Amino acid sequence: MNSKVYKAVFLAIGVVSLGYMVYGTGLDVIWKDIQRTGIWFIPVIGSWLLIYILNAFAFRSIIREPDLPETNLSFWSVLRLTISGYAINYITPFVALGGEPYRILELKPALGIQKATSSVLLYSLMHMFSHVIFWLASIILIVAVVPLSNTMLAGCGILLVVGLVLAYWFINVYKKGFTISTFRLLEKIPFIKNRARDFALKNAETLYEVDEQIRILYAERRNVFYSSLFFEFAARVIGCLEIYFTAQAIGLEMTLSQSLIVSSGSSLFANVIFFFPMQLGTREGGLVLALRSIGLASSQGIFIGVVMRIREIVWIGIGLALMGRKVKEKPVLAVSD
Repeated sequence: MNSKVYKAVFLAIGVVSLGYMVYGTGLDVIWKDIQRTGIWFIPVIGSWLLIYILNAFAFRSIIREPDLPETNLSFWSVLRLTISGYAINYITPFVALGGEPYRILELKPALGIQKATSSVLLYSLMHMFSHVIFWLASIILIVAVVPLSNTMLAGCGILLVVGLVLAYWFINVYKKGFTISTFRLLEKIPFIKNRARDFALKNAETLYEVDEQIRILYAERRNVFYSSLFFEFAARVIGCLEIYFTAQAIGLEMTLSQSLIVSSGSSLFANVIFFFPMQLGTREGGLVLALRSIGLASSQGIFIGVVMRIREIVWIGIGLALMGRKVKEKPVLAVSD
């Protein structure tokens, strides 16, 4: 599927999904909750612009290489791809990865298929890895701040172990690659093993190059690896401001540390139930449980969830509007990491 067809398909899906979200939420509810949030709705929306800017810094640092002038894309192009890619992910059920093929197709004319694929895969891995690091930091904060029963303490211990195992897996991926081993695993699964084998044989050079780029990022571009991880982790932390601002709007006495706990708790719950499109219902449930765990009124979790849903509607609309632009290189004489 070429870039124009892919964009047309997802633009149509996006418009339908956006309409469904507005209809499902209700225009009267949206307007009522925006009024109730008041002036705080502006920083709620604005906080996500800052998040996307940090995401774009992380993505662009992975794309750029000193020896490849064509990788020196303008920041605006990468920011546009970041926002529109996440808009597609919001409306994509089953793991929410529809934005990744879109980003590859958009980057392909400027970077070539191998570099485009490896850059998008590396950024996606970094985005997920930062989520694991954020969860680990949040678990430590929860144990330090929240009074926990023995059952909750045991649950935190289990989550900590799972998080450490995931972190170890990500580090191994960065050391050894990912795509070739993944297709070797797929070749053992009934019904898809023949197609996986044919695809791996046909695209062996591309898969090897992608794995090589993954290894190089961790082994030879360590400063880029850590700077990208920092930007992504900072974006996760700033994401808690959305909940903090909404809580202030409704007079809920919530501290910044509590907003971080609520943000990470609801995020963990939503990602465990990852196959729901637009996380329908899972986020609200996670917010209710997270608010209850820190001793705040759990009923307010529904309102906070609706405000977050409205924010998504706004940014999905912006992302869909940005899909029509093309990626352009930024001509410079020298590029440095």
